[in-house]
Amino acid sequence: MLTKGDDERFQSGAQDYAAYLETPEGRLRADLAFASVQEFLPAREANRPLHALDVGCGTGAAAVRLAGLGFQVTQLDSSKTMLDLARRSAEQAAVASRITLMQGDAAQLAGLVDPATFDVILCHNVLEFVEDPATVLRAAARALRDTSAILSIVVRNQAGEVLKAAIQSGDLAAAEANLITQWAFESLYGGRVRLFTPANIREILNAESLELIAERGVRVVADYLPSGISRAADYVRIFELEQALGKRPEFAAIARYTQCLARLKVQ
Repeated sequence: MLTKGDDERFQSGAQDYAAYLETPEGRLRADLAFASVQEFLPAREANRPLHALDVGCGTGAAAVRLAGLGFQVTQLDSSKTMLDLARRSAEQAAVASRITLMQGDAAQLAGLVDPATFDVILCHNVLEFVEDPATVLRAAARALRDTSAILSIVVRNQAGEVLKAAIQSGDLAAAEANLITQWAFESLYGGRVRLFTPANIREILNAESLELIAERGVRVVADYLPSGISRAADYVRIFELEQALGKRPEFAAIARYTQCLARLKVQ
């Protein structure tokens, strides 16, 4: 179970998170996930603006991108500090008029947004930190406008934590433990973070009447490249390689993160 202390780490760690997103690792996680979202964006209809919801929006980077594409975006986060950063990001990008900020917890999503409202919902790196991921996904499914709307989730992949411990840290004991545990240590915020397997996610999506339309791996090999490769100078090449690897199931299965895109099932 996640505790009040788990939530408080996001209140105090907003600046650390913002700094992380500027690193090659942080940029890759965000850029790869958004590139996959763009592949499945619903078509714009005449005389009806598209609406998006970013659950656990953090510093607002994804929302700014969606707003730049013409979406009206609602950003939800429990941290006032995160929302302040998101507001500044929107103002600097000159898209503040298309963005609505809302302070609230993902666990209370069902009571915060109206049903059948959004064409796109992002839930990136949120389910790892909530007490009941199924409750959040149920509320997100309820908020999707119709069967053309998409939900994108990104979660920590258990297999990636095994490889990280073994390859990056050389910690065989941690690698062995991560094979069977549902929890790992969160290095940025501290405390525990929930681990998922692709099978876990598919099961939850199916239970909430959500149909999986794409599954991608995020950061398959980037974390393990030798030091002689510059993550900054070779960013474009690394990004393109990661995109290719993430679309192939055999590589996506061992990525640090799993991204699933889903729609409401046609009844």
